[in-house]
Amino acid sequence: MKENNIGGYFSLELPRTEEYHPQAMKLNTGRNCLEYILRCRAYKKVYLPRYLCSAALEPFAKLGVEYQTYSIDRHLELNEYPVLNDGEALMYVNYFGVKDNYVAQLAERYGQRLIVDNTQAFFNRPVPGIDTFYSCRKFFGVPDGAYLYTTAQVDVDMEQDISFERMEFLCKRIDIGAEAGYRDFRAESEGLVGQPVKIMSRLTQRLMRAIDYEASAHRRRENYEQLDQALRDSNLLHFELEADSVPMVYPYMTQREGLRQHLIDNKVFVAQYWPDVLKCTNEGDWEHKITLQLLPLPIDQRYGSDDMKRILKLLKGS
Repeated sequence: MKENNIGGYFSLELPRTEEYHPQAMKLNTGRNCLEYILRCRAYKKVYLPRYLCSAALEPFAKLGVEYQTYSIDRHLELNEYPVLNDGEALMYVNYFGVKDNYVAQLAERYGQRLIVDNTQAFFNRPVPGIDTFYSCRKFFGVPDGAYLYTTAQVDVDMEQDISFERMEFLCKRIDIGAEAGYRDFRAESEGLVGQPVKIMSRLTQRLMRAIDYEASAHRRRENYEQLDQALRDSNLLHFELEADSVPMVYPYMTQREGLRQHLIDNKVFVAQYWPDVLKCTNEGDWEHKITLQLLPLPIDQRYGSDDMKRILKLLKGS
C-alpha cells in the first residue's frame, strides 16, 4: 500500500463525502464501461437506438461486435421490440434522465440481456442484475470518469487513469471564464477517444467525493419544474417528472428556427444532440426531427430560479 507523504506543500482542499455510486466499478469513460460489458458478455450482436451519441459506437468498432439500430417514438420508447436470439442484447438510453420507469419495464422484458446507458441519468439507481453505466462529466465538473454496475468480470489488469493534465478547462472556467476554456474542453473531449479501459483516476474519485449530491438533485428538479411550468404547452416533447427522477437537462423541442443560436448569442449555451444522427436518418424520421429541433436547456446545480427566468425571457423575446 502506498504511503501518503507527510508535510510539504498543500493539495486542493476538498470536502470528503460519500460517492453517489460507491458500490459500482469506477472506470475512466462511459464508452469504456460499454466496452467492458461487451468484452465480458461476448455478445455477437447488440440492438442500439438510432438516436445515440456516436461515441457509443466506438467499442463496437474496436471489438468488431455487430449492431443493429432500432427507432424510437415521441415518448422516446421503442417503436418495436426486437426478439433477442442467443448472444444478443439490447441497449437503451435513459434519455435526459426522464425515462426511469421505462428502464424498469425494459428490464422486466429483457432481463440480463438489457444494457442501460445512464450517461444522461446519473441519479437513476440501477435495476439489480442489469448492466448499467454512468458518466461523471455530463453532470459534474470533472475531467473524466464513469461508473459501471455489472455482474460480469474479466480477468485483466487495468491501469489507473491519470487526470491532472485534463483539468485546464475546468480551472480556466473558474479563473477567466467559460469562453476561455472552451477550446481546451473540446480538445480534452477529443482526447478521450480511443482511450483504453482504465480505472478511474485518483483525482476524479477525489472530486466525485466532494459533491453535495442531495443539493444537486434538488436543484435540478426545481429548475426542471420551473421551465416545464412555463414551456410545457409549447413543447413538442413532454414528460411528467417521475418521483425519483433527476434530469440532466430540460428537453425543449420546438420548430422555431434560430432559437438555438439566439440563446448562444446571449451566453446560454445549448448543445445539439447528436449531429451524426442526421447522416443515418431521413427528414421524416423522428430521430432526424429531434436532432434538429431539440434544445436541451441547462437546469443543473450551478443555476437557480433567476437563471431559469433569464432563459425564459430569452425564449419569449426571440
